[in-house]
Amino acid sequence: MEKLWSPWRSQYIDTFKEEKEPLPGSLFTRILAENDDRKNYLLYRGKTCFIIMNLYPYNSGHLMIVPYKEARELAELDEDTRLEMFALLELGTRALNDVMKPHGFNIGANLGRVAGAGIEDHLHFHIVPRWNGDTNFMPVLNDVKVISEEMGRTFDKLKKSLDKLTK
Repeated sequence: MEKLWSPWRSQYIDTFKEEKEPLPGSLFTRILAENDDRKNYLLYRGKTCFIIMNLYPYNSGHLMIVPYKEARELAELDEDTRLEMFALLELGTRALNDVMKPHGFNIGANLGRVAGAGIEDHLHFHIVPRWNGDTNFMPVLNDVKVISEEMGRTFDKLKKSLDKLTK
């Protein structure tokens, strides 16, 4: 059996080791309340959902589509929210195609902790841009994941593209 290692994710996983007093609401709800979109890499606010960059990306441009309403299951969301989530998945891929020219995408949701959900009380979809050859020896030999662009720069380019695409 072959094993695929992702040691660069350990920084994120380490955040679950310490018992902390739970904060009210999910991380996404707190980000929305903070209302500092640039600081939080929140790219776009729709009617029922928003697009945000993943702070612990698998690749540059890793986006998440998140409903404003905290929900664990798709069935907890109304039809308008579910429809907008899929519209924003399409919008996010269009912006990534415009700015980063990926060769493909991984798109999905992890529902429940055992399925890999890091924020299990607030479902969200991931869009991970992929390129031919984006896997290499760095993570395996050096415990290093190369993220090819600083997040603030990626944010600026994607924000500009989303503004253009939604006008």
